[in-house]
Amino acid sequence: MKTPSGLYICNDCGARSPRWQGQCPQCKAWNTLQEAPKSSPGRRDIRPVASPVSLTEGGDAPVVAWATGLSGLDEVLGGGLMPGASMLVGGEPGIGKSTLLLQLAAQAAGSGRRVVYVSGEESLGQIKARAQRLGALIPGLEALSTNRVEDVLAMLGSGKQPALLVVDSVQTVSSEESDGLPGSVSQVRTVAIRLVESCKQLNCCLILVGHVTKDGSIAGPKLLEHMVDTVLSLEGDRQHMFRLLRVQKNRFGPSNELLVFQMEQRGLTVVPDPSTYFLGDRDPSLSGTALVMALDGYRPFAVEVQALATKSFLPMPRRTVLGFDANRLHLLLAVLEKRLRLPLGQFDIYTKIGGGLRLQDPGLDLGVVAAVLSSFLDKPLPERAVLWGEVDLNGQVRPVLGQDVRDRQARRLSYTPILTPRGTDAPQGVANIGELARLLFGNAGPANPRPD
Repeated sequence: MKTPSGLYICNDCGARSPRWQGQCPQCKAWNTLQEAPKSSPGRRDIRPVASPVSLTEGGDAPVVAWATGLSGLDEVLGGGLMPGASMLVGGEPGIGKSTLLLQLAAQAAGSGRRVVYVSGEESLGQIKARAQRLGALIPGLEALSTNRVEDVLAMLGSGKQPALLVVDSVQTVSSEESDGLPGSVSQVRTVAIRLVESCKQLNCCLILVGHVTKDGSIAGPKLLEHMVDTVLSLEGDRQHMFRLLRVQKNRFGPSNELLVFQMEQRGLTVVPDPSTYFLGDRDPSLSGTALVMALDGYRPFAVEVQALATKSFLPMPRRTVLGFDANRLHLLLAVLEKRLRLPLGQFDIYTKIGGGLRLQDPGLDLGVVAAVLSSFLDKPLPERAVLWGEVDLNGQVRPVLGQDVRDRQARRLSYTPILTPRGTDAPQGVANIGELARLLFGNAGPANPRPD
């Protein structure tokens, strides 16, 4: 819809104001209001009226997904790429979105399909140089460098229809039918709607790359995530070699799936079994480390929780956390002080998850408690011990999601002892943190723990 003259639009959130002001009244951002340009009334699009049909008697034949050629990716997508489907891939700058999609486009072109890679950020020479470095120079792979969605739609309407269209990125492409700069809410909405509708009519699979904001969410209107069929998020630390591809939404398969990639010189390669990938060269003879069977989505893998407790000479001891919520550490330390009578208020506590991972799994609680106790007592845990469980404010250990999945994975990797929350399926489990301390450290554990 065209905006009337004398109106100001926020470039960040799309809010409208009848007058200019320094701060947007909606998102509170500064210096983002710009006057909407005057434009002529848009012409009406006359289309035939659609009517419903019976799915059992009529309609189009069901479409079948085709394989991507990247091992592991078809499984998390629910079988592969679906013709006519749309996908949104988000991630921080430099995390590997363009690298992964160029590899995917090369695999599809190598199978005989026409693939078009559209870039609004790179020139054709830059795309070719990157494809050559990745070994993705395939004769069937075509590239288009443009910032106009009309050029993309004209390409779709002429010649052989592509089986896969990659647009990198949706925030750099603009449409003449909408006002505002590329990347604004109105432009992102218009570009996405036109591309999704055109590709759906042509049975062309569409992959859109989306930028992310400072808090990690995909920039632009939330409508963008509702419009597409699949939303993927590529995460990781650029200082480490691994990348995590999370499935946040999938209409053709399970969501909350996870795929682990490793960044190499020739692109991203799938880690076939990430069960012990994040452990690295772990030395179990050192104190302050605990092995936790974590669960991210539906995939269990072993991670190392590290802790360091040192005597503090500061008025307020330090509490440093890397890889999980700092508030959880504060709660767990308070429980340890209350229930086990540990003088942790006199110690600096540093904790992290090995490998640069960031997790929100409540099952990490028991591993954090064990690692802090190990560092405080300077006693290593048993070499093959593995833990998981949530610790409440009373020091009780509660079950967490995926108990059976974690247990099967721990037994497959021959970990022992397996310290899990006590329950009907695990009567020999751990009931509270006092019992955990006695099992791990015996008489060398904290003296006179409070009864839990």
